[in-house]
Amino acid sequence: MGFVVACTPVNPIQEPTTLNSRYTDEQPTLSGNGRYVAFVSNRNGDRKIVMYDLERQVFIDLPRLNQQQAIAESPSLSRNGRYMAYISSDQGRSEVAIYDRATKRSEILTRNYRSWVRNPTLSPDGRYVAFETSRRGQWDIEVLDRGPNIELDIPDGSTSFRQ
Repeated sequence: MGFVVACTPVNPIQEPTTLNSRYTDEQPTLSGNGRYVAFVSNRNGDRKIVMYDLERQVFIDLPRLNQQQAIAESPSLSRNGRYMAYISSDQGRSEVAIYDRATKRSEILTRNYRSWVRNPTLSPDGRYVAFETSRRGQWDIEVLDRGPNIELDIPDGSTSFRQ
């Protein structure tokens, strides 16, 4: 007589599906429309930026945002959460980057800066990024214009970006 047993594998470390948890969550930012909150969390034992939809009460997938070899922190969201400015640190060098949820790609905005950068803030439409820089030997504010050819995150959300 033989027995056949089937089991569903259980993942012992499951990311909570609620906003607040027993994990350390910090550096929150709220989208201009109040729907999304992004923050740095150590859920699943990994320090990364996560995004939560307050309306639907679910976490949003952010493919290719958190890279294994880099630290991502200090997020800032555009009006509808399409764009996220953040600090990416790879091998000790901090860069201001922007993530586009529509294209699922990040772009480094301060690649040629030879100074420290920190605390990026994104304009509601996603065109401008303000941040602190130590270029002159002290902390100053710079505003970077991403240019007139970017697709803006506009008030009514009628860009080509859809959930």
